[in-house]
Amino acid sequence: MAVWRRLARLAAHLQDPRKVAAFQRLCGVEGPSGWADAEQQRAGGRGAVVNGGPSGGQGHPAGNGSVAGGAGPPQRWRRRPRRNSLTEEDGSQEFSTRSRFLYYLFSLGTELGNELFYILFFPFCIWNLDAWLGRRLIIIWVWVMYLGQCTKDVIRWPRPASPPVVKLEVFYNSEYSMPSTHAMSGTAIPLALLLLSYGRWQYPLAFGLILAFCWCSLVCCSRIYMGMHSILDVIAGFLYAILILVVFHPVVDLIDNFNLTYKYAPLIIISLHLALGIFSFTLDTWSTSRGDTAQILGCGAGVACGSHINYIMGLKLDPPPHTLPLSLSSLTVTVFGKAILRLLIGVIVLLLTKVAMKKATIPLACKIFRIPHDDVRKARQRMEVELPYRYITYGMVGFSLMFIVPSLFHFIGLS
Repeated sequence: MAVWRRLARLAAHLQDPRKVAAFQRLCGVEGPSGWADAEQQRAGGRGAVVNGGPSGGQGHPAGNGSVAGGAGPPQRWRRRPRRNSLTEEDGSQEFSTRSRFLYYLFSLGTELGNELFYILFFPFCIWNLDAWLGRRLIIIWVWVMYLGQCTKDVIRWPRPASPPVVKLEVFYNSEYSMPSTHAMSGTAIPLALLLLSYGRWQYPLAFGLILAFCWCSLVCCSRIYMGMHSILDVIAGFLYAILILVVFHPVVDLIDNFNLTYKYAPLIIISLHLALGIFSFTLDTWSTSRGDTAQILGCGAGVACGSHINYIMGLKLDPPPHTLPLSLSSLTVTVFGKAILRLLIGVIVLLLTKVAMKKATIPLACKIFRIPHDDVRKARQRMEVELPYRYITYGMVGFSLMFIVPSLFHFIGLS
């Protein structure tokens, strides 16, 4: 019992938002002078926290802690953080920082867990480096993110309180906090990249370890810096990702071979991913987690189905066995130019696919389920619209990533 009490005290210590605020101050981030005292007085009668915001679905206070008229430090730097268009939170944010370098560095770390990074990293890996590696990375990423999102909505811990934390980002503020899925992704992807590529690619092991350590550390620390997670959230995400990686790494080859070769794989893949999105969890109030989960599952299903069609049609994207192990020493100006051209053309196709499917699926879902679509933001928060829109849209993006774009490259001579 004494051990459990110590662990409980340690967990409470690591979850303390004051530790997050202390890390922010160490990195030179401060809110306007006097804002914390004023916010604490305003928060005196606030109800329970629901999905990262106060009860009643009102979101966090305007400005996430800024106080009008507060006397700020001399180096105040006014910024408007990235926010989700589906939330009603005020995007204005005022804070001061002594180091713009750290702000941009940790902003980069945060982007390593966002859609912009995924839509560049996975296509580049599949189209230009090693499709075999890219498919397996996506399989691991889907399971890590899916389990992380579901766990958040089971545990239902709120985001760190503001004040004392300064919120530098509000995009995922409506979600619960434990565990940090950014930390899970930032741990699983570099470690899986190292496990899957070492021996298949020629590079020093020390280089891979240093890259994985820097990648993981940057993403994890960025979530504390941005005020979105407690230290405990990040540590839990790190350990949870390692646990999932240990469990799924031995079977990732079996999953990939099943996706490629089994006759009825597309039917099973689509049904399984759809069922996981519908029955995995329910929300006490709307948040971005349900749509993000459907988006992740849809992307994974699309990539798996695209891989199966490639296999059936004989479109070989994997490097020939006689070229293994692969090496980066063959990089030339021509090879680099083709890689950038493939990425540019391919990402444009993916974005056009996303926009077209979004324009088609939202009105169609509203019509089928008889939901008014005068206010698109509110319509997209309904489960009947959100799940099919996200699943179908990103399913087609994943299918385009794995089949349509490589077929286009083969047709125009860029493969």
